[in-house]
Amino acid sequence: MLADLQSRPQHAHVPAWRQWGVRVIPLAAALAALSCATSQNFLDPEGPRYVGSFGRAAVEAALRPPAPIRVVTFNVRMASDVDGAIALLARTEALRQPDILLLQEMDAAGVERLAGALGFNYVYFPSSVHPRSRREFGTAVLSPWPLDDERKLVLPHASLTTRVRRAVTSAVVHRGGLRIRAYAVHLPPPVAISGRERKDQVQVITADAAAHDDLVVVGGDFNDRDVGPWFEAAGFRWLTDGLPGTSRQVGFWFSLDHVFARGLRLSGTVPAAGVVDAGSASDHRAVWVLLEPDPVS
Repeated sequence: MLADLQSRPQHAHVPAWRQWGVRVIPLAAALAALSCATSQNFLDPEGPRYVGSFGRAAVEAALRPPAPIRVVTFNVRMASDVDGAIALLARTEALRQPDILLLQEMDAAGVERLAGALGFNYVYFPSSVHPRSRREFGTAVLSPWPLDDERKLVLPHASLTTRVRRAVTSAVVHRGGLRIRAYAVHLPPPVAISGRERKDQVQVITADAAAHDDLVVVGGDFNDRDVGPWFEAAGFRWLTDGLPGTSRQVGFWFSLDHVFARGLRLSGTVPAAGVVDAGSASDHRAVWVLLEPDPVS
């Protein structure tokens, strides 16, 4: 296996609904979560850590003419249909050949299989063993470009329902001459933490980004729209503010998945952002943006 494993655990137009806010996510989902057993959390910022390199796509990327920076974020729903996710990323023009791919709800085997299929490098930090799947559960950064400075940000506040503690996976993507610090994020659902606690989690991310001079991309499943203004107040562009909902709940689409950037802006390509239905691969849509360096930064 190409992964380098450290500290492996011993066991394993804008729709009207957006005016309502995401806190109307159904009570049934909350009750289902409450019935779950508690999780095993990985609170060590050093691991478990999985990294791997499938260098095939790096050669292909270097040979392509200059183009906007393509960023894709995708919640793969407990890594239950990784093959479906691979097919979606391979066949959909808007999602093909991203420079940065941010994944949520992944396990180590799923990340490695997806990275191998795409020919990407990857870093993955699970935050816990999830009580529902009984498998590792976390976020990953993938890219055809070299990755370094791989880091794990352990977020404060456990889920009220499952006691899962979330962690953010971060890595620097060397895209040609650019250094882009990427963060793959998955915050708890609205019923699991308070708004104040969610803001605390966002502040951990923005404070870490503020400690570096790199270009920054933050993307993932934030389980809320309230995070948008918090990132804007920290100097980020909310690149996906106007997109349709990304997660379907009881017949309605909720805007839960977002991309934020510092030092980067949407490219002049039209369109420069969008969503793609995932079909059976996930209950979330994949989100994509095309970026370019912001000359004002």
